[in-house]
Amino acid sequence: MLNAEKTGLLQSFLGSLPEHVAARLAKAVEVDRLTEGMGLPHELILEALRPTLRRSEHRHRTPTPLRLFCQPFEDLLSSGSHKEKQKGRIARASVSPVWNWLCKTLIPDESTSYLLDVKSLVLAYKFEDAEMRATLFRALAGEALGAAIARDRKAARLALINDAAVADAEEMSLLLRAAPSMLEIQRLLPKPVPALTDELLWNLRRIYDEVATGVVDAAPYVPVAAMRRLAKPWEALKLGLLITHQAQDTLISSTDLGLVGDILFCEMEECRVAIHAVRPPEFDVDALLKHLTGFTDVSSAIVKEVEILRRGKWGQRLLKDRAAVGAVMDGFMERAPKEIAAALPSQKTGFSGASRVPDFTKPVAEERVLRALRYARLMVGCRKLAAAASFGAKLADAMDEAMQTLRSYNEDVVKEMRTAEGVRREIVERQFQLCIELTSMLFSEEEADFLRRRGKAAQSQQAA
Repeated sequence: MLNAEKTGLLQSFLGSLPEHVAARLAKAVEVDRLTEGMGLPHELILEALRPTLRRSEHRHRTPTPLRLFCQPFEDLLSSGSHKEKQKGRIARASVSPVWNWLCKTLIPDESTSYLLDVKSLVLAYKFEDAEMRATLFRALAGEALGAAIARDRKAARLALINDAAVADAEEMSLLLRAAPSMLEIQRLLPKPVPALTDELLWNLRRIYDEVATGVVDAAPYVPVAAMRRLAKPWEALKLGLLITHQAQDTLISSTDLGLVGDILFCEMEECRVAIHAVRPPEFDVDALLKHLTGFTDVSSAIVKEVEILRRGKWGQRLLKDRAAVGAVMDGFMERAPKEIAAALPSQKTGFSGASRVPDFTKPVAEERVLRALRYARLMVGCRKLAAAASFGAKLADAMDEAMQTLRSYNEDVVKEMRTAEGVRREIVERQFQLCIELTSMLFSEEEADFLRRRGKAAQSQQAA
């Protein structure tokens, strides 16, 4: 058993492995686990490798009994923590309790036979035979899950710990019973599909019709499975529009065919909550821009795919979310030029104190410099996002104010470089480097390069 320090070192090392190495290592570990090897901490290694494996192009994994069982609903699996059950999302944390319930309580004999058969077939590299064996077990498991929950929901809750896991098990049951169609979607749409063409769309419509005539309650999950395999998940909305023969959101949003839209809105709201949780002045610019990009990408795309009516359910949600994000970002934009000005200090001059000049009497605190750079990066990163998140006007005002302050300060700092000496010169040179960084961000690299040349010329004059 590894101690905490060694476990941390191992996880750090495994998490840094290249994708192709991680994929090969995972395959070897999974084969060792199938042969019941005892020398490796299988779960520890695989858990550390999972983030790399999920973004890897080397997606072929060892077809273990559990992986084959999960394949029909793998596109619905979600690693996030959700307080309430979201239809169309199956928590990864629910897989293990459901699997154990099946294997130990619902169909123990059939599960043991399935485990032994698949292990034997996989170790013999008979992968097609293992898939055929899994096909039989999926149908049996789907029926057993559905029947057990329908028969005694209270017992199901006791076995699976909470209601959310029971709801996840119900969705697993549906998709296991519709497994052939779910697997056909995976073959039709190998990840990531760059665009949902008309041909792919009509094939999905055919699959939807087939599921609707067999396991009718599983039909709404066809576009959900498809969306997770598209580079632009919101394109899956086209299938609902094709089926309902509607262009507006009012009908589709009130039926199960609106499940894709509901999931997209939930993802938007998760981004909104994350944005709302950011607290200035110390914040992670990259994380904030990531959440903001996720929000604007989805909100803009939904409007392009569906005719959103202001009075409709989706229209109201969109207005509310955009207003909430806009209000938070307005606050950041209002603060940004002030933080930049704080790193470019000035003092009043003249009898009236009406004019201001730069203050080079003491160094600027490093934390003020970092804040100024942080807010400058934020403003620049928001240029393409502000309109879709309803804070375009505030961003424009903030940029104008910050650029005006910087432009004036640049002139003064270059002028000061011609005469400053001693400690004052050190302060001026530090401020000059800050001005170059801010100019590069807020104006352009060409403007920053021009400022550098002006600084060198001023230094030459001072030396002469």
